[in-house]
Amino acid sequence: MQNKSEILASESNGGTEKAGFKLIKNQEELKKEITQNFATAGMEPLMAIPSFPNDKKVVLYNLGRFNSGDHTIREIKSLSVQDNVLYVEVPMYESGGMEIQVLSNPWFIFTVPSGYKFTSVQLKPTK
Repeated sequence: MQNKSEILASESNGGTEKAGFKLIKNQEELKKEITQNFATAGMEPLMAIPSFPNDKKVVLYNLGRFNSGDHTIREIKSLSVQDNVLYVEVPMYESGGMEIQVLSNPWFIFTVPSGYKFTSVQLKPTK
C-alpha cells in the first residue's frame, strides 16, 4: 500500500524529547498542536495554520532529541503500511562536518490517506 503525503508543518524545535506520533482529529486540534509546539520552542507560529484536510488522516510526529544539526523533515518520498506500521520514507540527514552543538526536538505534521490503518510510525531515512 503506497500513496502520497503532504507536510502541513515542519520545524526543528518544539517537539518532545522522545520520538512518537499522535493522530490529529480536527482543525481545532491542528491549531493547538502547532501553536503549542512553537510555544515550547519559545516562539509564536512562523506560519499560517493550514486547513485541516477532511479526506485524510493527519499525523503529528516528534523525532525526539538531537544534539546537533538540522533534522527538519522537508520531504516525504513515500508512505507504506505493513503489519500495522506506517513507514515514512524521508531523505537521509547528512551532516555538513563540524557543527555547533545545539539541542533540538524536531517535529512535523503530515497527511496520510484516510484508509491507512496503523498503530505505530517509523521513519525510513534513504538516500
